[in-house]
Amino acid sequence: MLPTINFTAANTPAKGCVVLLANGDNEMGAAGQALDASGGISAAIKAAKFKGGFGKTLEILTPKDSAHDRILIVGVGAVDKLKEYDWLRLGGRIRASLADVSKIDVMAELPAGDDDKAPGVTAQQCVDMGLGARLGSYRFDRYKTKGKSKKKAQTVAIHAKSASAAKKLWDGHEGVGDGVMLARDLVNEPANILTPKEFAKRAAQLKKLGCSVDILDEKDMKSLKMEALLGVARGSRNAPRMAIIQWKGCKSKDKPVAFIGKGVTFDTGGISLKPAGGMEDMKGDMGGAAAVTGLMHALAARKAKANVVGIIALVENMPDGDAQRPGDIVKSMSGQTIEILNTDAEGRLVLADALYHCNKKFKPKFMINLATLTGAILVALGNQHAGLFSNDDDLSEQLSEAGLETNEKVWRMPLTPEYDKMIDSKNADMKNIGGRFAGSITAGQFLQRFVGDTPWAHLDVAGTAMSSPQTEINKSWASGYGVRLLDRLVANHYES
Repeated sequence: MLPTINFTAANTPAKGCVVLLANGDNEMGAAGQALDASGGISAAIKAAKFKGGFGKTLEILTPKDSAHDRILIVGVGAVDKLKEYDWLRLGGRIRASLADVSKIDVMAELPAGDDDKAPGVTAQQCVDMGLGARLGSYRFDRYKTKGKSKKKAQTVAIHAKSASAAKKLWDGHEGVGDGVMLARDLVNEPANILTPKEFAKRAAQLKKLGCSVDILDEKDMKSLKMEALLGVARGSRNAPRMAIIQWKGCKSKDKPVAFIGKGVTFDTGGISLKPAGGMEDMKGDMGGAAAVTGLMHALAARKAKANVVGIIALVENMPDGDAQRPGDIVKSMSGQTIEILNTDAEGRLVLADALYHCNKKFKPKFMINLATLTGAILVALGNQHAGLFSNDDDLSEQLSEAGLETNEKVWRMPLTPEYDKMIDSKNADMKNIGGRFAGSITAGQFLQRFVGDTPWAHLDVAGTAMSSPQTEINKSWASGYGVRLLDRLVANHYES
């Protein structure tokens, strides 16, 4: 169960479980100093040889007649070196340390500086701690019937000098956090539940936040001649869908910005069948579509002052008797023909029609697509960075900047004519794989053929959206990667 986060004045009395922040010199703010009037806390810190290093914790037992059940000291280390992600991590660490407590009071203050003004912690840093606590508490356990947590709802009260400012900031940040957790939910769902139809249905729930959502079915896509996408869906009894989500937060008629997500709700590889080992993870092959859905939730929830289009292309890739075969040639919506050499290189076929349709219909300022596209990107970058491929330097720099701010990092990879030649086909305009080498790059070259001159970026999130590293703010197999990154991109550069 996710904790409720609220903000209260720094001098509000705290009862029950109290969290005190200490810097690298073991110095605490006014609340900590007051609680340590008898010297008991200082003695406990000394006895435990606690150093106040970042993320270190020390729990102190309290006397029977104390107003406090527990006191937790949390080290913040060198405060001036902490970045946004560090405050998120602190929030996650605090919540994890006190997961069994129903009410936590965090005294968000640190020692006064040379100007003798109680610096507390800034409103933004308080909000980051609150968001970290919520993200770190996420668990996907809806299908458990035994051993499911029955803990009471938890409240985290952050006592801050800047409580009123923090309250104003919180609504928007909570909406972003909810978008991350929506993306996690979608990636974690089993494929027998989250079919293309069900995914589209969940995307349609964004109407409640003020988005408009149009759902294209198989008939609609046939009329639009999306034969590349439809070819992937041929082998499944679960018909494809495409959800077009719009958030109009800007009154001007400026061109929208656009985000497109690959949504293969399960990928067997089709006729080019994957090995059985690990195939269960292919329920997460819609991580790009999940991120776009979570992003649209975040933008709508915080009432972003931008016009945004989100498109999720939803199919299931199965090896039915009617499935697409290696050697088949299909014509994409753009009119370009594609020779299918490997039916497991299906995500780029889905995105080809989605990108072209988005560009033609909305004429956006830019397009960014997200896809769990290639295993090759894992070989190149592991799970610490998403692969970034782009035809636009400015957009790439903006994404890199947002990645460093949010710690959802990207690393730019090359796109050049030499790589593009690797997907030329002797039988069609192009083939859907380029050979053994540079697999993530040739996949990017393939997508680039469907975007024209529009500024565009492709994020290969195969290493970051699922089987993601466990951190203070993510204990889930699905990370929700991309929501905070792209929300920050919009906030930094594309809001009026």
